[in-house]
Amino acid sequence: MHILSHSRTALASTEGPMTIQEKYRLHLKSLSDELLALQKPIRILDAIKWPRHLQSDFLASGGKALPAIDRHFYESLPLGFDPRNKYLELKELRDRIRRRLGPQDDLGRILQETVDQYMVVIEMLRQRGQPDFQRYSQLLYGSASDHLRGDRKTLKELGARLCDIFSLPGARHLVRPYPKEFEGEAAVAKLQGKLSNYFSDGTVQVKLSDGIVSDAAAGGDYIKLSSHARFSELDLQVLEVHEGWVHVGTTLNGRQQSYATWLGAGSPRITACQEGLAVLIETLTFSSFPDRAKRISDRVMAIDMAERGADFIEVFRHFVEKGASEHDAYKITQRVFRGGMVEGGACFTKDLSYVRGYVETVNFIRSAVLEGVPEILPMLFVGKVTLDDIPVLYQHYLEGLIDAPRYLPPMFRDLTGLYVWFGFASGMSLVDIGRVQQHFCQLFHRLPVADPIIAPVDIEID
Repeated sequence: MHILSHSRTALASTEGPMTIQEKYRLHLKSLSDELLALQKPIRILDAIKWPRHLQSDFLASGGKALPAIDRHFYESLPLGFDPRNKYLELKELRDRIRRRLGPQDDLGRILQETVDQYMVVIEMLRQRGQPDFQRYSQLLYGSASDHLRGDRKTLKELGARLCDIFSLPGARHLVRPYPKEFEGEAAVAKLQGKLSNYFSDGTVQVKLSDGIVSDAAAGGDYIKLSSHARFSELDLQVLEVHEGWVHVGTTLNGRQQSYATWLGAGSPRITACQEGLAVLIETLTFSSFPDRAKRISDRVMAIDMAERGADFIEVFRHFVEKGASEHDAYKITQRVFRGGMVEGGACFTKDLSYVRGYVETVNFIRSAVLEGVPEILPMLFVGKVTLDDIPVLYQHYLEGLIDAPRYLPPMFRDLTGLYVWFGFASGMSLVDIGRVQQHFCQLFHRLPVADPIIAPVDIEID
C-alpha cells in the first residue's frame, strides 16, 4: 500500500514528486527537532523523586509513620521549566504539525500524539501531591482496572495470577545465591565490558553516581550505577540487556534517524512497549529470575491497592505480610506513591507498564508470526515506539524515510529462532493446560523433597 499523505498528494499538481518528498522530509525533521528541544527539560522522575533518607526514617519508625511527603515538598522540587509557557509552546507546535504535514498524515499523527502526551505530563506535574495527580497518571499510563489490548482480562487479574505463580513453592525452591560481589568501580568495569561487546567501544558509558535513588538508571548514551549499591553477576546481566540493549539501544537507534528524530526521545505513550520489550529480552536471554518477576507483578497489585484508596503504610504492610523484606516492601510502595499522596487518594501508575507491555509485546510478536509478517519485528528497536506505530514506521522504512535500527539483539537480527520460538508458543496455546497439569500432578506428588540440581555459580571478579 502506498502511504503518501494527503498533504503530499495535494502538492503533486504544482511540484514534481522529488520536490514534494524533499519538502516533506525537511518539514518532518524540523518539527521533530523542535519537539526534541521542547521536551528536553521535562523530566518526570526527577520531578517526583524522594530523598534517600526517607527509607531509613520510615523503617526506623517501624513502618508506623507516613513518609514526610506532601504537596509542599513537591513544590520545593524545581521542574526546570515554566509549566504554563511550556504547555503553550507544545500546543503551538502541535498545531503547526497539523498544518505542515496535514491532518491525515500518519507520521504527523504520531508526532501530534507525542506532543499531546507531554502536555498531559505538564498537567500531571502541576498536580504533584494532590488528588488529580492520579487522574493524569492514568491518562498517561493507565489503571490496574484496564483491560489488556484485545483481551477480556484486566491488568490486576493478570498481576494477581502472576504473583501466585512466582510465589509457588517451586519458585522458592529455585532460589540460589548470587553474591553481591561488585560495587563501585568494579561494577562499572564489569558492566562496561559487557556493553562494549554489544555497542561500539566508547558509544555507551557506564559511570558511578551519588545522585540516583534507584540502584541504576539509563540515559541516552550512558548507564549510571549508584555508588551506594552492590551488584551480583546476575544483576549486571539484567542491566546489560534491560537498560543497555533495550533502553539505551533504542535511544541510539532513534537518534540516528535522518528525519524522524523524535524517535530518540520517549514520551509516556511508549513506556509500556519499552518496559515490556525490556522484560521480554530478559526472559529470552534467561537473565531474569523468579524474585525479579514477582517484584514486577507485585507493582500491579500495589497500584491497584493505592487506586482503591490504600495509604502508604497499608500497602507497605501488605507486602511485608506476604513475605517481602521491609527493604523490598518499601521500594515497591515508594515507587507507587511518588508524586501522589502518601495518605491515600493519589498514586503513580507507571509501573503497570512492565506487565502490560510484556504481555502486549508477546502478543504482538505472536500475531506478526501468525500473520506472516515477522520481518516487521526489528522495528521494535527502531526507536521509542508504540506497537501501533510499528506498521506505519515499517512502511516508511520501505520507502527510505525511516532508517533501519543499527543496534539489534541477536534474536531480532536473525529472526529464524524467534519465529520458531513464538510459532511453537502460539501452537501450544491450543493445549488445555489444566488437563495436562492434572495428568502430571499424579507423577509429581510422589516426588521426595530435595534440593534442585543446579551447578555451582562461578563468579568472575575483576
